[in-house]
Amino acid sequence: MKPSDKKNRTQKLQLFLSHNGVCSRRRAMQIIFDGEVTVNGNLVQEPSVKIVPGKDKICVKGKVVSFLKEEYIILHKPSGIMTTRADKFAPKTVIDLLPKELQHLFPVGRLDKDTEGLLLLTNDGDLANRLTHPKYECEKKYFVIIKGKLDLDNGQQIKEGVLLDDKKTAPAKLTNVRVKENQTELTLTITEGRKRQIRRMFEVVGHEVKYLKRLSQGPIKLGNLKIGSYRFLSDKEIKDLKEKT
Repeated sequence: MKPSDKKNRTQKLQLFLSHNGVCSRRRAMQIIFDGEVTVNGNLVQEPSVKIVPGKDKICVKGKVVSFLKEEYIILHKPSGIMTTRADKFAPKTVIDLLPKELQHLFPVGRLDKDTEGLLLLTNDGDLANRLTHPKYECEKKYFVIIKGKLDLDNGQQIKEGVLLDDKKTAPAKLTNVRVKENQTELTLTITEGRKRQIRRMFEVVGHEVKYLKRLSQGPIKLGNLKIGSYRFLSDKEIKDLKEKT
């Protein structure tokens, strides 16, 4: 295969196929291994080969794969819905909430099944990788309700970081703390995205999370978007998001 022009943005072949609606990442890897994919007329059987979207000609079983325009939406994910493109064990995923013409998009990062709120979906793989990479410290803000009264010591532990899987969580911001009877409401801002991270953080200090809602990711805010609804990002929001990473 002819080397890609370094001035052009490259993407792994496997990701190009999945991001452009051909198939899942796992399936993309398989069809590449099986010799069903060519790049500029040459057989390629390595999923990590870099290609230039919109310039290199990618074919699957002889059929040209069209390069899709990059799209960015946010969805107000309801609780009880899995954040995945497909799951044979889940009756419904976030993709099922979108119209057919947007079902090629993929979620950026995790949002637990029992968590609601802002979920970014796109087919811009480079931006998605930057938003989820710890190096870029993209802030995610949540409204949290926990059982019991959060005291100062436990709050300080959350802010400084607690041990999860033998690794300390990154420093967090804890604001708008309000104690109401037998529960505490607060706003928590973190820069990581480990599995069930916020619930596990509070478990460490002896509190169960009753309710969790993501309010923002980087400069993008959920606002008054209704549960189960989505909207496209504005040009300014896309620009701001890219500048943050």
